[in-house]
Amino acid sequence: MRLENKTAIITGATGGIGEATSKRFLEEGANVALVGRSEEKLTTLMSNLGNPDNAIYCIADSKNEEAIRKSVITTNDKFGSVDIVMANAGTEGIVKPLTEFTVEEFNDVIDVNVVGVWLFMKHSMPIMQKQKAGSFIAVASTAGLVGFNGLCPYIASKHAVCGMVKTACLENGPMNIRVNALAPGPVDNRMMASLGEQLNPDDPASVVDMVNGMVATNRYSTNEEIANLALFLGSDESSNCSGSVSYTHLTLPTKA
Repeated sequence: MRLENKTAIITGATGGIGEATSKRFLEEGANVALVGRSEEKLTTLMSNLGNPDNAIYCIADSKNEEAIRKSVITTNDKFGSVDIVMANAGTEGIVKPLTEFTVEEFNDVIDVNVVGVWLFMKHSMPIMQKQKAGSFIAVASTAGLVGFNGLCPYIASKHAVCGMVKTACLENGPMNIRVNALAPGPVDNRMMASLGEQLNPDDPASVVDMVNGMVATNRYSTNEEIANLALFLGSDESSNCSGSVSYTHLTLPTKA
């Protein structure tokens, strides 16, 4: 099995990508710590996964550094290592022109999408440094490479994640720690459904058609496809891959 004897922390575990990745990692032999904000959702996920002995859950909010620190320590104490972190928790925020955001609305997105990723780096990488091995996977977005009307905080946050990955890979590479970003395009899950409803409340389905037209494959990705790429980055198969941003190419519409 590709992750045998490895321990992974997956944040945003109860979302579509998080749940698919948790399942895939368990199938490949990993010990898994599921991290999320809702104990009810986490216990439901544990049940859906069959309550495996090699899985635990930890409650942590991206704004709560102490809870994040405890989730990392708890995982290391339980399983004896922290080999993989997939920082997947994220929010799309509100869709509207950048001049209309309040500071609070802007910061809410930054706190989850940027500060949360940084805090998991801060508290997991010292353990990986002692181990002289590890793989940190940050979930960014194709939005981290382009711009999009109405999504200023989200776009800014994903650019920031890509920048942190580039910096962290340089700082930690000499200690055999790999740091990479997954930057999916549209994925068939709750977040894209929410964006569709916000971008065109009268006809969300039209947003699907519009976005499909931007994607080279003319379709949304599945949660499972993203999980498979995370599996590669978490496994030893990507042993000399660091600083990468794996993304879906989008052709953005231009005004005539």
